[in-house]
Amino acid sequence: MSPRPPYDGPALHRFAQEAVDAGVEWLAAEGADTAWSRRRFKLSGEEVTDADVEVERRMTRVLADRTPEIPVVGEESADMGPVPDTCWLLDPIDGTMNFTRGAPGHAVSLACVMDGTPVLGVVHAPALARRWSTGAGSTEAAVLPVLPGSRSLSGAIVGLTGTGSGRRRPARLIGRLYEVAHRIRLQGAMSLDLVGVAEGWLDACVCLDPSPWDVAAGVALVRERGGAVLGAGGRAFTLQSPVLAAGAEPVARELIALWESLDS
Repeated sequence: MSPRPPYDGPALHRFAQEAVDAGVEWLAAEGADTAWSRRRFKLSGEEVTDADVEVERRMTRVLADRTPEIPVVGEESADMGPVPDTCWLLDPIDGTMNFTRGAPGHAVSLACVMDGTPVLGVVHAPALARRWSTGAGSTEAAVLPVLPGSRSLSGAIVGLTGTGSGRRRPARLIGRLYEVAHRIRLQGAMSLDLVGVAEGWLDACVCLDPSPWDVAAGVALVRERGGAVLGAGGRAFTLQSPVLAAGAEPVARELIALWESLDS
């Protein structure tokens, strides 16, 4: 367990908002230009653009200036090592595939992690002109419902991300969800699926092979609103888990059990 840095919650929220502002403002002014939004592919097969890299650079610069004791782990600069117990986790554009195609389902996602647990989250969807924040930094928390959705999978609208292409186990999960859930939605951004659970667009969501920066901010949002976020074995989700299910606890447990019942 690493020592906590000398900042209170309101200060961390303020710094997070400043960092997100820096990324979003640049993205609005420059990021849609073809030179910045042209896609290329990582070794993993995921899409990336120069806009992803530039948003991460600008946000990291703000965070490093405001909180030099807290390392910043961003998707585009992270190595393959373990995530520090205390850090900022940053996804500069979650849903890059949507971004490169002009679809609105992409977001800037920033979380602060303390002792391995996301304690603060900010998610901003530029194309929707909406921002969601935990705690003291939130402008919308007062109007967000507290997980009003279904408590059974049979009545639930379920978001699903991380399915990839040509993978048999996720394909089987989609088929099973069509059979047992009320509806499924594949929107292509884990952070926004978790926001959907927190706000009530979705009753639950499943994220497959989530990277820490994909989900940390959304995890903090869902938990703050009283939702369950579970990982492998139906235990409380940690940033090392290969699967995430969020929603009312009975639905989240059903989703984890369904995923784990499928062969690899």
